[in-house]
Amino acid sequence: IPDPLIWLAFVAAAIPRLRLGTCILIVPQRNPLVLAKELATLDQLSGGRVELGLGVGWLKEEFEMLGIAWERRGVRNDEYVAAMRALWAAPHAEFHGEFVDFEPATCSPRPVNGSIPVIVGGDTDAAIRRAVRIADGYFPGEGDFERLRDLIGRLRNAATDADRDPDSIAINAMFGTQMLDPAAGIEQMITVGVDRIMVPAFFFAGPGGMDRLSEFGERVATYIRD
Repeated sequence: IPDPLIWLAFVAAAIPRLRLGTCILIVPQRNPLVLAKELATLDQLSGGRVELGLGVGWLKEEFEMLGIAWERRGVRNDEYVAAMRALWAAPHAEFHGEFVDFEPATCSPRPVNGSIPVIVGGDTDAAIRRAVRIADGYFPGEGDFERLRDLIGRLRNAATDADRDPDSIAINAMFGTQMLDPAAGIEQMITVGVDRIMVPAFFFAGPGGMDRLSEFGERVATYIRD
């Protein structure tokens, strides 16, 4: 799997209008100060098109190889996000936490719009709680409609319990391989509460891929919103 930020830099140069997002970057495995600068640089170069889709990781062995405590990855993730947002928000920012501690510092460049949208991915209760606490959007992944309906309902209930407007958390979901009829599939995803639908590139891989992409675009164009 390619490094997502290097990959997105290539995409940003090749396609000047496409929004750029990671799906999913394991934030606890990164240095937050370096990551803040990398994301802000990509955001500046792309004209403010970057979104940070993040997760806390699922493979314990990766964390062991990196010398990062598996059991504390969730708390580390949330603190890293807070530290990055502090760097993006002000010309001179300082942060003092358990995992990140720095005196006034400058992140240059900073994001075009002052920050970068954060989308939390995952289908666990912990991921839902994290999305409510820190995210601009939620990514439940790919799955059947009943699973999506359940996860979105749980997210909305959790947001209400936390005195947050559920509509302030955008729902992003993957167009599933089981959806043989694109238009019908998109209608169902909208019905269960999905705001933005992502279509995997492998749908259009191999011979005839561009023809399938063109046909897909024609069938779903009426559902595209600015």
